[in-house]
Amino acid sequence: MDMTKSQWRKSSYSSDKGDDCVEVAGELQGVLIRDSKNPDAGNVLVERHAFGVVLGRIRSLGQA
Repeated sequence: MDMTKSQWRKSSYSSDKGDDCVEVAGELQGVLIRDSKNPDAGNVLVERHAFGVVLGRIRSLGQA
C-alpha cells in the first residue's frame, strides 16, 4: 500500500509537543495507526469496524 499520500491526523486532545500521540489515517483497506514520535517505525492496519469498537471502548472509559 502506498502511504505517501495518507493524511495522518492526531487527536485534538494531544499536546502541542507531540509527545505520547497516536496518529491515524483512513484508507480504503481500513485505518492505519502509527506512533507520532516515530512515524518511520511502521504502522498497523486495522479493519474499520475493529477501530470503531476500540474507539467506543475508549470513549466509554472517559464517561466512567
